[in-house]
Amino acid sequence: MKFIVSSTYLLKHLQVLGGVINNSNTLPILDNFLFELDNSTLKVSASDLETTMSSVLEVESDATGNIAVPARLLLDTLKTFPEQPLTFVVQDNNTVEISSNHGKYAVAYADGAEFPKTVSLDNPSSTTIVGDVLATAISKTIFAAGNDDLRPVMSGVFFQFSPENLTFVATDAHKLVKYTREDIAASEVAEFIMPKKPLNLLKSILAGNDAEVKVEYNDSNAKFSFENTELVSRLIDGKYPNYEAVIPKENPNKLTVERNQFLNSSRRVSIFSNKTTHQLRLKIAGAELNISAEDLDYSNKAEERLNCDYQGDDIQIGFNSRFLIEMLNNLNANDVQLEMSLPNRAGILTPIDGLDEGEQITMLVMPVMLNN
Repeated sequence: MKFIVSSTYLLKHLQVLGGVINNSNTLPILDNFLFELDNSTLKVSASDLETTMSSVLEVESDATGNIAVPARLLLDTLKTFPEQPLTFVVQDNNTVEISSNHGKYAVAYADGAEFPKTVSLDNPSSTTIVGDVLATAISKTIFAAGNDDLRPVMSGVFFQFSPENLTFVATDAHKLVKYTREDIAASEVAEFIMPKKPLNLLKSILAGNDAEVKVEYNDSNAKFSFENTELVSRLIDGKYPNYEAVIPKENPNKLTVERNQFLNSSRRVSIFSNKTTHQLRLKIAGAELNISAEDLDYSNKAEERLNCDYQGDDIQIGFNSRFLIEMLNNLNANDVQLEMSLPNRAGILTPIDGLDEGEQITMLVMPVMLNN
């Protein structure tokens, strides 16, 4: 088995696939890339059992075969090469010899047959979505997903597809984000929960990419195919909580404020907040928003005033500053609206501008009890 490939072209693909490999694997074979050669096509795969990702590369060869090559060693070596052709030759003594313009390197390989087989999806449902749109949907929601191992369903992003729209939801019970695209639809209704790791991989590859992504899914797995890459991931098992039930419908108090001002003030004032509660107090009366925080243990306090547009009764409400700042950071609007009903009910944050056609985003943040 022998093939010739460009060093930078190989490195570019392997760096993407390397994101799948864990630092500590239960099975030693998972520390490798699987190389499957079929004449001039080389399919390279990486897996952590839950997620498997593969890319198809064009190489010069007329051989076939498959081997598993140590990932870390190969990546570290490739990073040091300037652009040049590399020749890979599999030797009889269980090593693969890599020849560059200046030297030769021998790497021990494992049998490709030991590598876990990629799951094939039986009669899956499918929909197509533009790569950049999917990357945006992931980045707008993934930060709100939880990290609690006891509630695995909340540790992923909920995909809800219907003939009307596509909806993506993430929550950790303190904050919730719902992102909807009305300009894209699926042929049938489907719901599944994707884990964070494969979504982060997709987000980094697809950002700014106009490629069509084919999403196929059944009850246990989802597969994303685009250009010459495929990612198959096991879904999180379980029923997603009824998120619609926690979004308050009647919110008579509406605050409109410039996002950047609100974000910067919240950042500054939160430095003075209590280090365990991170409590930020919003006091709204007339056209003035008063943001304050204090840490009684250290006698630190801060307060800022902003002009705003407000309709409703005067209100004082407390939020966790980390959640509020994270949400404001994830919007790219000039102005945002915060809707509230009572100090003990969730606030709803929505952008007023900066959205694409057919794009909707609703963020919900739970209040914290104010210590008067």
